[in-house]
Amino acid sequence: MQLPPKVTERAFERLSEIGASAEGKALRVAVEGGGCSGFQYEIKLDEPSDDDLVLEGQGERVVVDAVSLPFLANAVIDFSEELIGARFVIENPNATSSCGCGTSFSM
Repeated sequence: MQLPPKVTERAFERLSEIGASAEGKALRVAVEGGGCSGFQYEIKLDEPSDDDLVLEGQGERVVVDAVSLPFLANAVIDFSEELIGARFVIENPNATSSCGCGTSFSM
């Protein structure tokens, strides 16, 4: 059974810190063809569309379009702060391999 992606509390907290909802924006997580492994993630602040799946928490929203949704089934959208930088990350059980940049994967 395919479950929608899960968003961690840390990711919602970060969206709150940057004031996404105050600007009417949500974090869009999309999957596109391309990248070094066949698919790549696009993560950006965007306005929700009518056909988006909307995941809500702490007054913030993460949206996924209908085309990207099957690629993100059971994935976890998180926020990571490391020495190399802070960024939203996706732990995707559907990806069979990924590249070092962390934004490209294959299935």
